[in-house]
Amino acid sequence: MRSLYLRIYVTVVAALALFALVSGWLVQQHLDEQRAQAEASVRERVEAWSELLQRSLPPADAAPAEQAAALRDWSQRLRLPMALDDADGRRIVVTDSFPVADAERPGPLPRLRSIRLDDGRVLWVARPRIVRGSTGGRSAADRAPWPLPHAWPSGLGLVALLIVLFLAVAAGAWPVVRGLTRRLEALKQGVEAFGAGALHQRVAEDGRDEVAALGASFNRAAARIEALLQSHRSLLANASHELRSPLARLKMAVAMLEDTPPPQRAALRREIDTDIAELDALVEEVLLTSRLDAAAAMDLREPVALLPLAVEEAARVGAVAQGDDLQVPGDERLLRRALRNLLENARRYGGGEVEVDVARAPGPAAAVEVRVKDRGPGVPEADRERIFEAFFRLPGHAEREGGVGLGLALVRQIAGRHGGQVRCEPRPGGGSCFVLSLPAA
Repeated sequence: MRSLYLRIYVTVVAALALFALVSGWLVQQHLDEQRAQAEASVRERVEAWSELLQRSLPPADAAPAEQAAALRDWSQRLRLPMALDDADGRRIVVTDSFPVADAERPGPLPRLRSIRLDDGRVLWVARPRIVRGSTGGRSAADRAPWPLPHAWPSGLGLVALLIVLFLAVAAGAWPVVRGLTRRLEALKQGVEAFGAGALHQRVAEDGRDEVAALGASFNRAAARIEALLQSHRSLLANASHELRSPLARLKMAVAMLEDTPPPQRAALRREIDTDIAELDALVEEVLLTSRLDAAAAMDLREPVALLPLAVEEAARVGAVAQGDDLQVPGDERLLRRALRNLLENARRYGGGEVEVDVARAPGPAAAVEVRVKDRGPGVPEADRERIFEAFFRLPGHAEREGGVGLGLALVRQIAGRHGGQVRCEPRPGGGSCFVLSLPAA
């Protein structure tokens, strides 16, 4: 059986059938116990009545009218229908409610009980019938002290009741089980469509149960995968475009190398080395961007001192670093790369005056800010967010100064991996200020 809804439904129905069988067996055992107790109680009372009536009724040779009067008197006292036969089996007297027609009707207890007296007479005692009045009252016979079992169905009636109950619950369970598995089938179809390449495919998130939570988890994962694939496609397309320029220059320089006079050959080799370094930097940044996109959550328990990193990286580009000796949890290699990219970007576009400040962020949030400031032309307000996009470069001086537009995108990725953020602000007096904000240790 391959359909999930059929397996669930058969499991529910089988459990229900087992429950019905066990319940029926327990009910039947209870009824049998009740009948046995009632039978024992009736037997004890019959024996007691036998001794009482043996001493109280007139003798067998008394007049029939006297015997009849005495029997009716005891029938009223005991509130039981009675009849009396002589030793030869002839009926002497019958009380008014004695059920002659119902004597052979089957029931959970015998309808009539016989008491044989010592003189040969037979006294018949009948179990009273339950007679319901139109107003819900009870007749005098209903109040007879004859023990009766509870009105539970038995035999075929009990089996019919259990079958009806089983069918009712089975019919009610079908729409519930089918509705649940139909949602699972819709989820399965959505997953298959997504796996076939429909990256926009999403599934319904109706309800508040586990199936809805599963659908929401799939939608979040699908959105994440779609964004990653689109990012990688864009990265690949832009990287291939950026690789063409240095490769074309290298091809031309290599072709010209043999025909170039010795005095100009050294300059041509320096250009070749520059193009190779540009290609190496581009490939390294592309690979690092891809790894950060695909990597799982990072272990950020190792504290990293930011001021020493800032001093070392600032010295590489001739900048000045100052501030407080603060630590943040993170990856030292990635944080060093983020500071290096910010400083190289400031040196490339921001002129000679580059400064680095490390300080605790103002406000109640426990954060550390690294501010990289320059005195360049600044970044237009409309482009302060776009400069963190991969391969985006400001028009004009960006092409003139070089670079491929991945440095700031890497800084944002590294900041995001550390639970922080990066932004660009205008610097008072001219220039730009890039603020790297990270959670404190």
